Amino acid sequence: MLVDDIGDVCVTNDGATILKSLDVEHPAARLLVDLAQLQDKEIGDGTTSVVVLAAELLKRAQDLVMQGLHATSIIAGYKLAMREALKRLDDTLSVKVAALDNTVLTNVARTSMSSKVLNNNADLFSKIVVDAIQSVKTVNDFGDVVYPRKAVSILLQHGRSLNESRLIQGFAMNLSRAAQGMPSSVKGAKIALVDFDLRAVKMKLGMNITITDPSKAEAIRQRELDITKERIQKMIAAGANVIMTTWGIEDSMLKYMVDSNVLGVRRVKKEDIRRIAKTTGATVVHTLSDLEGEEVFDPKWLGSAEKVYEEHIGDDDCIVITGTSSAVCATIVCRGANYFMLEEMERALNDALWAVARTCDASYVVAGGGSVEVALSVYLDHFAHTLSSREQLAVAEFAEALLVIPKVLAMNATHDATDLVAKLRVEQTLAQDKGTNPFMGLDLENGTLRDNLKAGVLEPKPSKVKSLQFATEAAITILRIDDCIRLNEEEDGPN
Repeated sequence: MLVDDIGDVCVTNDGATILKSLDVEHPAARLLVDLAQLQDKEIGDGTTSVVVLAAELLKRAQDLVMQGLHATSIIAGYKLAMREALKRLDDTLSVKVAALDNTVLTNVARTSMSSKVLNNNADLFSKIVVDAIQSVKTVNDFGDVVYPRKAVSILLQHGRSLNESRLIQGFAMNLSRAAQGMPSSVKGAKIALVDFDLRAVKMKLGMNITITDPSKAEAIRQRELDITKERIQKMIAAGANVIMTTWGIEDSMLKYMVDSNVLGVRRVKKEDIRRIAKTTGATVVHTLSDLEGEEVFDPKWLGSAEKVYEEHIGDDDCIVITGTSSAVCATIVCRGANYFMLEEMERALNDALWAVARTCDASYVVAGGGSVEVALSVYLDHFAHTLSSREQLAVAEFAEALLVIPKVLAMNATHDATDLVAKLRVEQTLAQDKGTNPFMGLDLENGTLRDNLKAGVLEPKPSKVKSLQFATEAAITILRIDDCIRLNEEEDGPN
């Protein structure tokens, strides 16, 4: 539980969120915080693992320095170990999924959620996540199939049970109609997206109007309203039956929209209006002025959707857009008992969505549950004994450092970490010597070993690759530092 200066509470076990919220002062520790943010940005999952691994590499590097090994030799050894580990990961530990069926993707999502608040409801949410990612499948300008994670939005709605969360094939926003007289549902929607104010037009700052006749003041106020009225009427004349703006709508203007049976939505977030523009084929209009100084609204700026409607979810009304011309949008509506639960659900779903999207992009998976780390540790331990240089010690310590991941996993599952990891090392050593199944990992539910590839404990390959690269690079960056000089602020002395 994290409580900040003003009393805001955050309950989470997401590594990136915890580190981002902490006020870390130590400069080397700041590098590890940045490391978690980088992993979160690049992969979206595995933030805790990458920090734990980097910290273990630094701890073992310190022991080597105390033994008299120079930092340059440790850095060379770590780099060599990372290259060999990634090569081994490519050759024997990753599995190409030729046909990425729902079973594989569901298992990836379930594995990502296994340490999160959604673990007990993983079956429901893993299906929602897979359906969401597959529904936004698209082809980019280069002809490649991509799965844009950002096309899936998450809507948090307080109330009911989390089992009542669902996926909407469309775009949903926490907004309602601007006026109750407007239609609650519009079929065959023609959507106008504007990024300017639909309230009474105001003069720019610094401009003044001087009047000699007080009776003309009312005419000026009326003209300000008429300009806005004309803008709305131009949109309606172009065929718009849904108008959305990032600004406000004048209350007196709502009457014209109600009379024309137009659904108006105000205060739409800019990021949301850009996403709606992309999915409906609309153009976000910033001004109606053309080159001649006249105000026009071109019908080709309108977007289209089969239906735009208002739905009451929980305590709030939501605007939902479905049947868009480009189907690259989906919304997961999360229900939960309180906002702490909802926010943690959002973080867990975000990690799972990224994991599934990365798996679809890479088409490679690796076995989870400490399987990859122990297999690489055994391989690097053997590899270290083939080196006759100083780097041998650094490679051996790198191999030992990798074991911190399965140890932490076993410890968090309340099992004897030392005993389980020792058994797993034996299994992986035999597998390497005989060239047999290298996918043995931990079964944390029963405290035994199992084939995690068959058991469906799967992770996207890019997650492991980036974790190894980022952790090693962060450790090397800190190892390169000889001295830390704190620069004091310049003091204004006597002139």
